[in-house]
Amino acid sequence: MPVLKNRNPLLCFNDKGIYCEQAGVYLDPWRPVDKAIITHGHADHSRWGHKQYITHHTNVPIIKHRLGEIEVAGKEYGETFSINNVKFSFYPAGHIIGSSQVRVEYKGEVWVFSGDYKVEDDGISVPFEPVKCHAFITECTFGLPAFKWHPQEQVMNEINAWWQQNREEGKTSVLLGYSLGKGQRLLHSLDPTIGKIFTHGAIENMTEVLRPLADFPETIRITRDVKKEEIKGGMVLAPPSAQGSTWIRKMVPYETGMASGWMAFRGARRRRAVDRGFVLSDHCDWQGLLTSIKATGCERVICTHGYSEIFCRFLNEQGYDARTAETQYEGELAEMNSKAEEDKED
Repeated sequence: MPVLKNRNPLLCFNDKGIYCEQAGVYLDPWRPVDKAIITHGHADHSRWGHKQYITHHTNVPIIKHRLGEIEVAGKEYGETFSINNVKFSFYPAGHIIGSSQVRVEYKGEVWVFSGDYKVEDDGISVPFEPVKCHAFITECTFGLPAFKWHPQEQVMNEINAWWQQNREEGKTSVLLGYSLGKGQRLLHSLDPTIGKIFTHGAIENMTEVLRPLADFPETIRITRDVKKEEIKGGMVLAPPSAQGSTWIRKMVPYETGMASGWMAFRGARRRRAVDRGFVLSDHCDWQGLLTSIKATGCERVICTHGYSEIFCRFLNEQGYDARTAETQYEGELAEMNSKAEEDKED
């Protein structure tokens, strides 16, 4: 694309979030504002307290479930809406169901805020779509060369084989993944012919919201009425906060597994005190980040949460005008550690 011409950046970072001054609008703000454009439903990107929310229409029921009664407008992918002569539109981010990138255009200059994103098609989210732009704001959650994902099919085959073996040994399989996104991605690819699939309340509540949007196997919510004998040998989907809780004792004898990109790190499984670690992330690996940025044709890259300093240095070495920006986004750490919210949904 042509070089950036405007002296003042179209999007800037301040103490409330990513701000478009010309439109008077914030993107994924972390403090209450009048008008917020929201990329997706995770708690570090969609927060309570804004007067008006604008998001993709499939994200509307998600953030309403999490935030309660809010004033929210839903848009289609590719639909352009203007605020004070600034054109905005959403494009698929592939991160979770309802996730978007935000394209911002003013006087011929185009910026794209990616939010969180991944390039692999998970079968339930609309796949990531590169958007041509002058400047691209990217996450760097796994912005190290050490992170290299295996195909989802391979990882899910490992998970189903682990479940089958546990079942044959008379043990229940407890698979940990955050309640929005990872829980449904796992559920979609589990093999229900192996046995029954049970869910923690936090996973089940969100799955109920998303069932109209994707094809999921039957699940059984674990309540006081569900007998321990019924669960034995089954698959239990639960948020990371369930690990070590009194709730999980009902599963004895059981094995625990965790699905996360952080399982690629040696020692992560031990620190999380789980029996098995499965490397499955809703964020890009190193190559995914580089491929996505190249596809935008951008000249400027702003690196946010994750390994931003290392990733930014590499991009500058490749000829990009790259810099870092401080935000309150936390990537997969936020999704793994959202204990307070999951406890509310138990």
